[in-house]
Amino acid sequence: YNCITLWLAATGRKPQNGPNPDWEKKVTEYFREKLKENNAVNWVPSLNDVPLHYLKPNSLVKFRCMVQDMFDPEFYMGVYETVDSNSKARVSHFGKYRDAAECGPHQEIDLNSSQMVTSERQTFYCVPVPGESAWVKEISFFQARVSPSTSYTPSRHKRSYEEDEDMELHPSKQKEQHLGNVGDIHGYGEPKRLETEASAGHQMITPNCSPPLDLNFPLPGEKGPACLVKVIYESWDSFKVNDILEVYGVLSVDPVLSIANSKERENSSSPLAPVECMETVEEQRVHSPPASLVPRIHVILAQKLQHINPLLPACLSEQESKSFVSSFMLELSPVRAELLGFLTHALLGDSLAAEYLILHLISTVYARRDVLPLGKFTLNLSGCPRNSIFTEHVYRIIQQLVPASYHLLMTIENMNRSRFIPHKDYTANRLVSGVLQLASSTSLVIDETLLQQGQLDTTGVHNVTALGNLITWQKVDYDFSYHQMEFPCNVNVLITSEGRSLLPSDCQVHLQPQIIPPNMEEYMNSLLSAVLPSVLNKFRIYLSLLRMLDYSISEEVTKAVEEDFVEMRKNDLESITADDLHRTLLVARFLSLSAGQTTLSRERWLRAKQLETVRKARLQQQKCINGNEL
Repeated sequence: YNCITLWLAATGRKPQNGPNPDWEKKVTEYFREKLKENNAVNWVPSLNDVPLHYLKPNSLVKFRCMVQDMFDPEFYMGVYETVDSNSKARVSHFGKYRDAAECGPHQEIDLNSSQMVTSERQTFYCVPVPGESAWVKEISFFQARVSPSTSYTPSRHKRSYEEDEDMELHPSKQKEQHLGNVGDIHGYGEPKRLETEASAGHQMITPNCSPPLDLNFPLPGEKGPACLVKVIYESWDSFKVNDILEVYGVLSVDPVLSIANSKERENSSSPLAPVECMETVEEQRVHSPPASLVPRIHVILAQKLQHINPLLPACLSEQESKSFVSSFMLELSPVRAELLGFLTHALLGDSLAAEYLILHLISTVYARRDVLPLGKFTLNLSGCPRNSIFTEHVYRIIQQLVPASYHLLMTIENMNRSRFIPHKDYTANRLVSGVLQLASSTSLVIDETLLQQGQLDTTGVHNVTALGNLITWQKVDYDFSYHQMEFPCNVNVLITSEGRSLLPSDCQVHLQPQIIPPNMEEYMNSLLSAVLPSVLNKFRIYLSLLRMLDYSISEEVTKAVEEDFVEMRKNDLESITADDLHRTLLVARFLSLSAGQTTLSRERWLRAKQLETVRKARLQQQKCINGNEL
């Protein structure tokens, strides 16, 4: 359905001659209430899951995404009048939620009308959440899938997003498919018309776009739709680059948006022409891509997401969510025990490494003091087999537990060739993404076991420096040519290495395998298949939930910790440093949270000291065996 028509019909309102200041608020309120009814959010089709050609233009859709870039604000006709050239009758129109003005046969827009209102909106270039896990997509969108029999169904065979993008980027394939489906296309009415218009748009853009259109995904190999999300002036201040959003809005795929050639725009009668011709060819290509490849969403409702785990309530502060948390806390202890056993098997029988991996996975930057990020806990798992598939399988395990992750192979070739740092392209007026443009709470697994001798070039040095800054300061310095701009982040970094990592870390644990499986792949596959889906879901809730719990230390415990630290320094002045105190406090913090305790107890402090003692003794032992520092 056309969602604005639905609102007009439901409220009995019609466009009036002149602007109505309450109109926008009432639309927003109407849809906010409607989406609360009968779990309505699950029947709104999602651009993340439903192929674009199965969605009806001007219908209500949702999209979960990360803001990759912000374009300049654009002006549009919020209210305008058309005049019939024959009868001279005047009709008022709303321009909101549209990209092209509505103008029928024998009608012209009166640009000098006293009723015309010019409005402003912000355009965000949004992409699916980088590194989003397959289980998150499956659980999130399973209920919201739209059956082709009940949704808008064009005349071509259903294709995935990947195939759609392949057709866009390789026009010859598209032409072959269109020629092969001529008989099918002509068997339909309205879908045929829209399909033909879309095809025409593709053909118009193809000859003028020699290089393929880069959808600007931060991570290589990512699939899914990019989207231009358009937000009204009052709302866009609350959103920024790298935020995760869930938006509900009007889908706009008007074929006129696919006209990319500037000469065609000049000759076009579309109201878009006078504005768009101010852009360079490169900027047009990026800011006005084909709507069939990069659709537009005119936002009615948008919210910034705390997390993307579909097994958790969206907002934990609501009353219903509090009861969910309380209920889960009752079974926290057995869930932790099962997770510890599961990770111990994944780390080849090393229970100490499994303990520290749990602490790492629930760590998060909870505050910043000056430039220092508090709560980060980068883990270096050393002693990993060199050039083996061990890290790959550990990553597969982590991928099954966290909502978003990425496996970075640290080779000389990758360091020298990959684009880690986002940079500003002033010619196209856009932010070109890089691997380190990640959403908050993403798990980054860096495999250093593949690193061999070689020469880092300038790009490689910059990339390694960027990784170091990410780990140490939890920030990425985006390159704006004339200056750098700091973008704070919250990324959990796990480094696997043979010896001590070349990169900085907060904690090093040397792996001591108790099991040497003859076939690593079979071992890891059997481990994953042995876990029940219900148990796996509990692990996922456990790790996501504990990251969001508050934590505090009472004055009494703080004093006891200080006195304890003084005694430790007296007994071992040389080896106990302020860094040791900071790390032990972090371990104690995450140990407490892992047990569902939001305050530090004497028992947890002693347990943290014990873990640290065993960890450091293991490192010292390995140092003596190797005869050099790890």
